[in-house]
Amino acid sequence: MPPAHPFDASYLPDSEDGDKLKEECGVFGVIGVADAANFVALGLHALQHRGQEAGGIVTHSAEAGFQSARRFGYVRDNFTSQKVMETLPGSLGIGHVRYSTSGSKGQTAIRDVQPFFGEFAMGGAAIAHNGNITNANALRRELIERGSIFQSSSDSECIIHLMARSLQQNIPERMEDALRRVEGAFSIVAMTRTKLIGVRDPLGVRPLVLGKLGDGFALSSETCALDIIGAEFVREIEPGEMVVITEKGVQSHFPFRRQPSKFCIFEHVYFSRPDSILGGRSVYETREAIGRELAKENPVDADMVCPVPDSGTPAAIGFSLESGIPYAMGIIRNQYMGRTFIEPTESIRNMGVRLKLNVNRALVKGKRIILVDDSVVRGTTSRKIKEMILDAGAAEVHFRIASPPTAWPCFYGVDTPDRDKLLAATMTEDEMRDHLGVDSLKFISLDGLYRAVGEAEGRKKSCPQYCDACFSGEYPVIPSDKVTDGFKMKSAAE
Repeated sequence: MPPAHPFDASYLPDSEDGDKLKEECGVFGVIGVADAANFVALGLHALQHRGQEAGGIVTHSAEAGFQSARRFGYVRDNFTSQKVMETLPGSLGIGHVRYSTSGSKGQTAIRDVQPFFGEFAMGGAAIAHNGNITNANALRRELIERGSIFQSSSDSECIIHLMARSLQQNIPERMEDALRRVEGAFSIVAMTRTKLIGVRDPLGVRPLVLGKLGDGFALSSETCALDIIGAEFVREIEPGEMVVITEKGVQSHFPFRRQPSKFCIFEHVYFSRPDSILGGRSVYETREAIGRELAKENPVDADMVCPVPDSGTPAAIGFSLESGIPYAMGIIRNQYMGRTFIEPTESIRNMGVRLKLNVNRALVKGKRIILVDDSVVRGTTSRKIKEMILDAGAAEVHFRIASPPTAWPCFYGVDTPDRDKLLAATMTEDEMRDHLGVDSLKFISLDGLYRAVGEAEGRKKSCPQYCDACFSGEYPVIPSDKVTDGFKMKSAAE
């Protein structure tokens, strides 16, 4: 393979992008609209932050049947061509954008790109999956022993094979049958020749919402994608719910045993776009509330509050409003990262994070700066940003982090490093402060985060209201494949 280009985010392991947790993917689907593929492409464009590695669209029309297109790269570079979109006719379509959390990370083959398609006795079906199946290895071994032939390395393909082996009479029932065998997190958008189907796992770890678009309907990972196509937000799909949408309307039922919801709290902190609505709450307002809570818990005497753009911005605004310390854009993000006009020389490679972020020297010189960021994962970016701020003449640098320490990997659809690569798994807060070389480092508490997302009494220790395993190590679904491979769960003593 040719060397990756230095302006490609995936090339920069120590850059801002390489030092952030990444949501695995986004899903979108529409039914009952002319040229469905165009609406799906727009929806996927709005969900691009949930997956920038590859994307795919499947549509169906009576004349052409099922048609699909799968491409590497951004939606804007692949699904804006009239030539491509003309190959995707029909009033029903689904799409998917992905990062690789399962399968061949960083070496994705086109066969790994969703949606996946299967032809069954009662007709074809396509499926797009957000989340991660924690017993996929065990299911895959079982299915292969029974004769299934896998085409991809993705955990999501297990669902298609389980559907093929089901004895149920129609595709929605086969999907229910298959998903009862699946452990982990799944928000699914699927389609048959006449139906659009949405399903969330019983814990509701990943988001899925329903929208109304004229006489048709849309399903999406986030409400921001409904906005871009002019759809009206109807409601969230509930944990454990399956909706089957046809030209006659929406049918809903609950095929799984009801359980307390365990929605991913990091969706509020970072994954979702700030203009989306989660659980009836504005993501932007929640992040501002996190910043306010952070300022209450961890005050510091300083001259200026600066966000690490762009994910730290709402929390930094909240911190400034609560503390009374002025807010300023001390770091500017380069929004126009090129990909082709500089060769990958050693000097360019060494620029690292400077390719994306630049310090506003006139603002920070001589100032005591509070840097607000959403998380610290490996710490590589935080160290480089601190060095940039000090090089620009800042007197002090104080980090305030809008999430608790990330000390455990996520197995439910987030690209997380191994535990020994997570800074908070191997160091105390004081040790992290010294490692980063900053004047102070403080994280919001887990209770403080819960208060900011609307839980006034904080976290219920006996039954947490959210999935917060990346902070607490308390996994609502045992990651059986990882445990089999040697992963050590949190002990009672911890």
